[in-house]
Amino acid sequence: MNDLVAPAVPIRSLDARFYTDPEVFKVEQKGLLARTWQFAGHASMVEKPGDYFTFSIAGENLFCIRGRDGELRGFYNVCQHRAHELVSGEGNARLLVCPYHAWSYELTGELRSGPNIKSVAGLNRSEICLEPVKLENFHGFIFANLDANAKPMDEWFPQVREELAGFVPHIDRLKPLEWVEIPEACNWKVTVENYSECYHCSLNHPTFASGVIKPQTYDIQPQGHCLRHTTQCANLDRMSYAIDLESNPHAGDYSSWFLWPMFSFQVYPGNILNTYHWRAVDADHVVVWRGWYTIDGVDSDVVRRLAIQDRATTVEEDIHLVESVQRGMKSRGYKPGPLVLDPKCGLNSEHSVLTLQRWMREVSDG
Repeated sequence: MNDLVAPAVPIRSLDARFYTDPEVFKVEQKGLLARTWQFAGHASMVEKPGDYFTFSIAGENLFCIRGRDGELRGFYNVCQHRAHELVSGEGNARLLVCPYHAWSYELTGELRSGPNIKSVAGLNRSEICLEPVKLENFHGFIFANLDANAKPMDEWFPQVREELAGFVPHIDRLKPLEWVEIPEACNWKVTVENYSECYHCSLNHPTFASGVIKPQTYDIQPQGHCLRHTTQCANLDRMSYAIDLESNPHAGDYSSWFLWPMFSFQVYPGNILNTYHWRAVDADHVVVWRGWYTIDGVDSDVVRRLAIQDRATTVEEDIHLVESVQRGMKSRGYKPGPLVLDPKCGLNSEHSVLTLQRWMREVSDG
């Protein structure tokens, strides 16, 4: 654990406008959300050449497709002729054919043909190509960044790739078992802050605080633009499923890696991987995708039961908290209070929120 230098005067939380003002959200969409690594989908969705799926980032309609060469590519979902969307949902295509005028593109994004385009004087097909989007495959999790000059994820989130492989040795064999879509009536930063501190856990999450973690050992520290959650676990004999502690060094551990700004890998004892993915809708609404994974996507009663328990306890408990906070942010009676910054960090400290709010200020004020 890293010790925190205590500030001379209280540091207050962000002003309410950061969470309620539609203009702030517009600034975030044009800047932050367009220049950071955002989760797009899982590699199991595009296993065969021609497999594709659509997704959105910062209000942009995009798609990911696997080429005949096996490479994953991302593109803006827009025909370069008259701007019609090329694909919808997910599927498989030998060519990308625009439904409007049947202009077709190779899976590499290059223009192949179009009705009567030979009649266009001076047309050079090689100059017409779908606009690419930067992608990275992070242990099967596909992330996209609209910034063509974005630094690699390993620079944004140092050591995370290696640590995940240590905590989930089979991570590259995982496929989604289920994704649960959870709408929340709050700003995305409210729910991200809630996830990124455990100051509220003992009071509001009795199952998590007594059945998974040892609160006195819980801490959250920055690791690049990652917030790394670490803890010793509660009595593993009380877990609702069997754990083979001899299977690997981290079989009995819990840990979490929050990747700024809206994704988290979370590992429960038994090397069970689950994820959070926040999708900002507007200043007052966000959708949380809760993901659970198994080797080859094989059904698992253990993971199913754990997902149900999680949804009924921690997730449901947090929905009420964050929606209440969003309502309170709009109250005339609210003035930002001081963050609780314990120099020793730990569970009863909001040092991780301080880090988040610094990142938020950098974007919104810049």
